[in-house]
Amino acid sequence: MRVYLDWNATTPPLPEAVVAMTAAAADSWGNPASIHTHGRAARARVEDAREAVAALAKVDARDVVLTSGGTEANNLALRSAFYAVKASGAPALVTSRMEHPSITRVAQALEAEGLARVVWLRVTPDGAIDLDDAKLALSSQPVRLVALQAVNHETGVLQPVPEVARLAREHGALLHVDAVQGWGKVLLGESDGDSRSLAAHKMRGPKGLGALLTRPGTPLVPLLLGGAQERGMRPGTVDPVASVGLAVAARHAVSGPERYAAVEALRDELQRLLCALRPGIEVNGAGPRAPHVLNLFVPDFPGPELVAALDLEGLSVSSGSACSAGTSEPSPVLLAMHGEARARCSVRLSLGDITTRADIELAVAAFERVFARS
Repeated sequence: MRVYLDWNATTPPLPEAVVAMTAAAADSWGNPASIHTHGRAARARVEDAREAVAALAKVDARDVVLTSGGTEANNLALRSAFYAVKASGAPALVTSRMEHPSITRVAQALEAEGLARVVWLRVTPDGAIDLDDAKLALSSQPVRLVALQAVNHETGVLQPVPEVARLAREHGALLHVDAVQGWGKVLLGESDGDSRSLAAHKMRGPKGLGALLTRPGTPLVPLLLGGAQERGMRPGTVDPVASVGLAVAARHAVSGPERYAAVEALRDELQRLLCALRPGIEVNGAGPRAPHVLNLFVPDFPGPELVAALDLEGLSVSSGSACSAGTSEPSPVLLAMHGEARARCSVRLSLGDITTRADIELAVAAFERVFARS
């Protein structure tokens, strides 16, 4: 029996989403931009998904731009902030090395293009950005945009979004919140951030669809040129079948924080049992965390090797962001927090709202077998 504890990489789709998408593939396959009957049926599916996302995020449906996922939503938010203004010099983009690659790499690209000057915030060993450093960054220079995640994708540490939102407002800066790992798992403040990103597959929907949620008046500039879909902000045909899955997932996610609160006890039990298996095992990220994430430093056991060994024992975990998988580089998040040695010897376990106590017992047994051979 295999156990899946890599929910931060992707989540198993809801069975009801799969059923609904299968039905939609038969009756809503038309082009949503077409005005005939088939097109209108497809369009209704897309707009239903938009409404469901809007209800989850507590925004107006007109402020929901559907994208291919969280990465595109993050790209659209960051590039729009700097493409939409003609500033003398390069205004600052304030962020940290703990952000998802779809934030850090775009920041680096904007700086290389001469459009932004990136200010990298210090990171505390607890896994949060340094608020004093954020205050200094915002008060000492013109800042166009602050980019901050709601939940760290590797450690689960909750970032101080409300405090940063207040600082950004005081200094006239925009705030983009990468909330991809938060929807359906923790309560998110709807008033925090001028824009927020979402990915369907992180909350039990399909891959290939996400959204950027914006405050009215937030400037957006399309990354791609083409048709007038999504009010011209995101040209390209929206998939009505995937939209059905997104709608189901978004409505399910509304009650998600209550379900995930119950997961915390399982996560804490898993943490206690694993830390007792081998001397020196420590938790990465001592700050307040999302209830389902556990990142562990395992001394003298390289993360990718431990992931492979556990896979052979029937347990799926990860050693970093799924978007960085396949590279030999250690986790940028853990590098920022603790340095290279610890970053190379850590694994992430992330639970879901259907994880059971039996799954925890099987996971611990898999670790025991691996450690017994090392």
